[in-house]
Order: sequence, then structure tokens, then C-alpha cells
Amino acid sequence: MPDPRLTRRGLLAGGAAAAAGALAGCAPGQVALSGPAVPPTTPETAPPISGASATEPFHGPHQAGIATTPQTHAVFVGLDLLPGTGREAVVRMMRLLTDDARRLSEGRPALADTEPELAAPPARLTVTFGFGPGLFAAAGVQDRRPGSIAPLPGFVVDKLEKRWTGADLLLQLCADDPVTLAHALRMTIKDARSFARVRWTQRGFRRSPQAAAPGTTQRNLMGQLDGTVNPQPGTPDFDRAVWVGDGPRWLHGGTTLVLRRIRLKLETWDAADRVAKEFTIGRRLDTGAPLTGQKERDEPDFDKLNAVGFPVISEYAHIRRAHVTDPGMRILRRVYNYDEGLTPEGHADSGLLFASYQADIDRQFVPIQKRLAEADLLNEWTTPIGSAVFAIPPGCARGGWVGETLLS
Repeated sequence: MPDPRLTRRGLLAGGAAAAAGALAGCAPGQVALSGPAVPPTTPETAPPISGASATEPFHGPHQAGIATTPQTHAVFVGLDLLPGTGREAVVRMMRLLTDDARRLSEGRPALADTEPELAAPPARLTVTFGFGPGLFAAAGVQDRRPGSIAPLPGFVVDKLEKRWTGADLLLQLCADDPVTLAHALRMTIKDARSFARVRWTQRGFRRSPQAAAPGTTQRNLMGQLDGTVNPQPGTPDFDRAVWVGDGPRWLHGGTTLVLRRIRLKLETWDAADRVAKEFTIGRRLDTGAPLTGQKERDEPDFDKLNAVGFPVISEYAHIRRAHVTDPGMRILRRVYNYDEGLTPEGHADSGLLFASYQADIDRQFVPIQKRLAEADLLNEWTTPIGSAVFAIPPGCARGGWVGETLLS
């Protein structure tokens, strides 16, 4: 069996040759770079994205910003409650923030908005709230905290930095316009300041609707398609994988979020040739097709061997390590890129804001992450430097507020 401790030097020197041997077992015309890139798309049922005046419904059984078609810009804000902030204060805060989110997502100014003109257009703004472990303790509802809403177990690949890890409360804001997003962020944080202080702010971006057709799978800054096997909203598999249907009753219709900040080593990734990169991932970079297939959504054939008897998709390829057989046990990847500029040496400080939504962190996310941490070839170029977990309450009806099922 191959040694899982494959080094970058080994992959660059011998991995590409091994990958070429693996690809030799594919049918003619399946080798990478054999034809022009074809933009991969999701099924035709993907919801259309309209202009800046478009809105996403705020009210409903689920919070917006999860099953919502991902917007171009996102900001995740982790806050810690101020000392002495108890249940009554948390209720006041969530009533106030819910009202802000409701108004702003409809393109209306928040109460006491000093720049009301900036509230329009709404640009599909969504504001999503999450509760970290500390909020349950502060609000005196520790007995209602789901068991998986706790720091993740340590993984050998982690190099977590305190400045990106943990938080009592999450605000996730997404929009197709950066001005709309900046204004909504300022309005909500102004109202949260009486109850909490900002622990971290993480901004991300994706290709805009003007640059990619609706339903096109997102590319990360390593050039790979990210989210091909996501469950599709509106399907039974999505409902089972994402929305909580058992466990604490107050969380039914909600979900859980794991937010991981993953630094990419783009300079050394650039040094790998294309065959080595595709061998590492298990997919072609141009179309996103598995190495055993022709199209992005072809099922990978993990049993297929090449001419010399080795698996075409390596035992340590990313897609094999992340593979989940039961669609209802998958995670919803809502990934954003981040780019913090350049180091003094001119290297990119870039990576992923890996937002994973699932009904149960322990049953779904943790087993996948353990397999990846143990022997994923991609670990050579990725380093998790931040981690936080949140319970995402269900949505609310008109006149209601997010969190009332837990706190009222």
C-alpha cells in the first residue's frame, strides 16, 4: 500500500509520473488538457440571479443564507458577549438584530440609519445568525446546547490561531454588492456593540453573476471546482443532510455551521505541474470531471485500475478521502475565497473560508475531516488556521425574531 506521508518533493518528482501512469488506464480522450475547457454547471433548476434590486426572503422556517444561491461577497463576524450579558440582554440583542436584518434584506434602512440611501439596492442581502458555545452558558441555557456545538477535536493538520478561532455569536452577511454589504455590516454591528465585542472579521468573495452563469460551480484560488457534490436545495437528501429534524426541539428547522479558515500555499502549489495537481485532487482542473469520467458530475469509479494495476484515483486523492456514500450524510459546502493581499516577499496571503452546514457536526463533518487529516494529498498545500462552530437557529415568522425558539 502506498505511504500516505507523501511529500511535496516526492509528488513533484515522482507523483506526476505515477499520475501519468494512472491516467494511462483511462479511455482515449480522457487525459487532462485533451480539449477545450467546458464551463461546468449545476442542473437547470438552479434559481436565476437577477439584478441589484433582487431580494431574498427573510422570513420562513429556515434562515436565509444557507440554501440561498451563494452571493458574490460575504463577511463572517465572530462576537464575544460582554461580561454580565445574560439571557434578558441576549433576547434584547436578538430582537434588535433581527429587526435590522429584516429591514436591510428588504432594501429598507434600519431604525436610526444615518445613511438610509445605502440600504438600497438590497442586492440579495442575507443576514444569518449563529450561536456559539459561550452564548448558551451566558444565557443560562447550557442544558439546551447540542452536544456537537463545542470546539472540534484536534486534527493533526491544524495550526489554529486564536485570532480566528471560536466566538459566542456569529453574523454571516452575504450580498452581490460590496457597498450594500458594508452598510449592512456597519448597521448590525453598531446595534450589537452594547452587548458584544468583535472577536474576528473574515471577508470572502466568489465569482459574480456577471462573470459566471447561474449554477456554475465555484472555483477556489487553487483553480479547482469547489462544491461539485453539494446536496441540492429542495431535495429530500438536502433536507436530511442540512436541516435539523431530531435532537433539541428548539433547533428543528435550523442547522449547524463549522467555519474553517484555511490558508493556501499558492507559491508551492504553483510549482506542481498540472498532472500532479489533478492526481492530488482526483479531478481534472478544466472540467472538474473525476479522473475516471468525462463530466463534472460523473460518479467517480474508485475501483478502476490503470494498466499497471494501481487505482486511477489514488487512495489519498482528495475526492476519495472526502467521499460520502450516503447523500443524506453529506455536508453543504458554501465556500468563499479570501485574499489579504501580499507579504513583503510578494507572496499571496490567500485561502478559503470553508463554511460547512450540516444537521449534525459529529455525525457528518467530523468523520470527513478525520479522513482528510489522516492522509489527504492536498494537506501539503492547505493549513487550517481558524475554526469555530455554531448552532444556526431556524428562521422566524413576521413579528418574530431569530433565536426565540431557544430563548423565549
